[in-house]
Amino acid sequence: MTDTATAPRSTRKGKPRDPYGELKQRVKDAGLLAKSPGYLFAKMALNAVLLAIGIGVLFATDLWWVQVLNALYLGFVFGQFGFIAHDAGHRQAFATPRQNDVAGLIHTTLLIGMGYGWWLEKHNAHHANPNAVDLDPDIDIPVLAFSTEDALEKKGIARAIVRHQHLWFFPVLLLQAIHLRVETVKWLLREPTWRYRNLEWALFALHHVINLGLVFWALPWPLAIVFVIVQQAFFGAYLASVFAPNHKGMLLIRPGDEYDFLHQQVLTARNVKASPVVDFWYGGLNYQIEHHLFPTMGRIHLRKAQHIIRSFCEDHGITYYETSVVQSYREILDVLREVSAPLRQPQTA
Repeated sequence: MTDTATAPRSTRKGKPRDPYGELKQRVKDAGLLAKSPGYLFAKMALNAVLLAIGIGVLFATDLWWVQVLNALYLGFVFGQFGFIAHDAGHRQAFATPRQNDVAGLIHTTLLIGMGYGWWLEKHNAHHANPNAVDLDPDIDIPVLAFSTEDALEKKGIARAIVRHQHLWFFPVLLLQAIHLRVETVKWLLREPTWRYRNLEWALFALHHVINLGLVFWALPWPLAIVFVIVQQAFFGAYLASVFAPNHKGMLLIRPGDEYDFLHQQVLTARNVKASPVVDFWYGGLNYQIEHHLFPTMGRIHLRKAQHIIRSFCEDHGITYYETSVVQSYREILDVLREVSAPLRQPQTA
């Protein structure tokens, strides 16, 4: 694998006739672009039950090992909230933008303490330019590099981390929850025109008051501190580990490269092989190709859409890449190791 392509490329580079319209019509005719509020409400109800179980355990015992497990469990539940926020941000759930925004604000800012507006802006930029150098914020990470050029430009502590980034990758994910909150505060401070800015500040503060208040009310303070650290570290790592296989280590789009929408979305994305467990754990994001081609498509339709889209790509000579959970992380680590290799070479005088 290389820093520019980690799965076979389509040979259709340049600007051929874009067959995306034909594909979209097939998907639409199959009824797969219809809104799915019932499915989202069912997911919300399940998440409410999962949250209630975690809160019940929180107040049931002071046994440290039970609460450490409960912290991991509630980190997972927070991840499920994040998937609902993602669905709402893509307008998958409800008919109007306002209804989706309400669901997004509740699940992003109130329930997991992360900025909805900041995430929406960042994620929309990613969807518009997946894996595009200098345009995709998801590959502009200070302590990671996805090309040799980027690795060589790192300085100071970032350069030291990137030198062995394949070893640091998973530990860095444990800090993701902190990163989400820092970026939220920075974004809200610099975006005075965001329509929900005051509401987001209030929900952001309310989240932390309720979240920390419940934990420190239920547990002795030393155990409460451990609980918060474990829960937040796992939540951040879980969310980041689900998003990482989607594009990391796949084709990079460099300035001057020309791909139409269909090719760019497919060639830069990696699917993770589906199963009921994988679909649940990944919140449907293992169907990354389908999601990027049709971001407003509800999770409930992704599996059916996969059959149409994979067949269409095969018919048009477009590489459709799918692999296992374990192999997806191997590929990421291999690319991280490869692109940072020059930093590990002995320095010559």
